[in-house]
Amino acid sequence: MKVFLCIVILFSLYSCIEISDDITIHNDGSGTFRYKINLSESKIKVNSILALDSIDGKPVPSIAQISSKVNEFVRLLDAQAGISNVLVEENYTDFIFKFSCDFTSIKQLQDAIRLSIAQISKDKLTSPADQYWLSWDGNTLTRNIPSYLTQQIKSYKIQEVELLKEGVYTSIARFDRPVVSFQNKTATLSKNQMAVMVRANTFALKENQHLLDNTITLAPK
Repeated sequence: MKVFLCIVILFSLYSCIEISDDITIHNDGSGTFRYKINLSESKIKVNSILALDSIDGKPVPSIAQISSKVNEFVRLLDAQAGISNVLVEENYTDFIFKFSCDFTSIKQLQDAIRLSIAQISKDKLTSPADQYWLSWDGNTLTRNIPSYLTQQIKSYKIQEVELLKEGVYTSIARFDRPVVSFQNKTATLSKNQMAVMVRANTFALKENQHLLDNTITLAPK
């Protein structure tokens, strides 16, 4: 996921962006994690950015460099314990990126991502966080935004913040049994009561980095 962060940070400042994460957690703690970045509404602008050597002093990666970094991440993640079926779809025509993998536990998912990123990181922006953003005890899922991301959002300049108003971030958590409660007041429960969705405008996330935080409790097994 954090490999995509470099793409998000660079292009979200200059284009309309849609981001979503979708996690399925089974009763045994295993599951599937999906992440998507959609820049299709701004593909002309993205192409114009990619034609530059740098922007605001930040180097602009080529498509080949982005693809190479993503594929390296996939190779490293696929070799981590507890991770399988790692897939990435890269669409450099509409600039839509999809990532998914299966995991045996929430902890192994996060450890695998952090270890993979640690092996390819070369700067503070893409270095792994020192904390987990998800916790699961078999009945309750807790999500908290990592401090590295809140710090990055807070660092956005005023002119960059204006461009965040068009962006949307959607987070979905799916389970094998019904949800009995959730703490985020903006969240919505699916009709079958086994999925919770939270959606936030990226500008609103700039103002309150904890809009996606949530604690979801399930019915007993």
